[in-house]
Amino acid sequence: MNFCSDNVSGIHPRILDALIAGNDGDVMPYGADPHTRRAEARFREVFEREVAVAMMATGTASNALALGLVASPISAIFCRSGAHLQDNEAGASVMYTNGARIIGIDARNGLIDPGDLDRALANFEPTRMLCKPAVVSVTQASEFGTVYSHQHLGEISAICRRHGLRMHMDGARFANALAHLECQPAEMSWRAGIDVLSFGATKNGAMAAEAVLVFDPTLAEGLRARLKRGGLMFSKHRFLGIQFNAYLANGLWLDLARTANARAAELADGLARAGTEFLYPVEANELFVRLPENTLSSLEAQGFQFYRRGAGVIRLVAGWNTKPADVASFVDSACKAV
Repeated sequence: MNFCSDNVSGIHPRILDALIAGNDGDVMPYGADPHTRRAEARFREVFEREVAVAMMATGTASNALALGLVASPISAIFCRSGAHLQDNEAGASVMYTNGARIIGIDARNGLIDPGDLDRALANFEPTRMLCKPAVVSVTQASEFGTVYSHQHLGEISAICRRHGLRMHMDGARFANALAHLECQPAEMSWRAGIDVLSFGATKNGAMAAEAVLVFDPTLAEGLRARLKRGGLMFSKHRFLGIQFNAYLANGLWLDLARTANARAAELADGLARAGTEFLYPVEANELFVRLPENTLSSLEAQGFQFYRRGAGVIRLVAGWNTKPADVASFVDSACKAV
């Protein structure tokens, strides 16, 4: 049983069926097809406003393209220290901005503290650093499975506006965060001050589908050209549109996220009964726990897969397809091996 990540799963049947059905016939390339047009309309409906949409296949590409819209070669991008865009994307955002600096802010439970951000911006010296703050990027849900509340996002947004900065959201697990907060997508994005959103679907049932959503029309100029220049534009673009159509239709995306979150909560409840140490609150679909080495070795010997994150620390991720029986088996095996 594989708890390494939520991208170890396959494609949800409804999305796969839609891809097969949409494979018939010929349609125009490069986004000039009816599937893409319907997907763009769905995004407008879901987010309750006009929005410029650029679809692509990877989350790294969506972060890099999004930040390229709001940062320049002499800009500074602020994010949580160790955020995915800083440590796990091979400098893609630096490349797409032609040289912007990425500056990490210490976080608490994976979330940027507004006070720390405000102090960092107030003490920033552009003449010494030779760059100017341009944007703050938040990850929702965070890399540690924690979620920014509405109030928390609002406080960061207010700081951004006060300092004249844009706000970007890495939403690789946007659906999981939304399911946790039980709010509307608009409330967790543009109404919370987000200018550009990297919207993920791959980790939540899609095959390979990510999108950059631009809420400020002044930032959308040249979006299509940037997509093409970056080598990110699909010629057979319909297969991106088809995925998003099926993903967003009838609330499938939120149903899948609720399932993943529920399995993570069940994992947390079961492990808590065994006295397991949790490093962060469990709010979305990720858990970080500390277990004895003999327990981890026993679990690995039984075929359970997970990522290690230091001495005795592992990450467990539940996906849309994680079964209650998988959770029960892991918890039972972990409790017996402690």
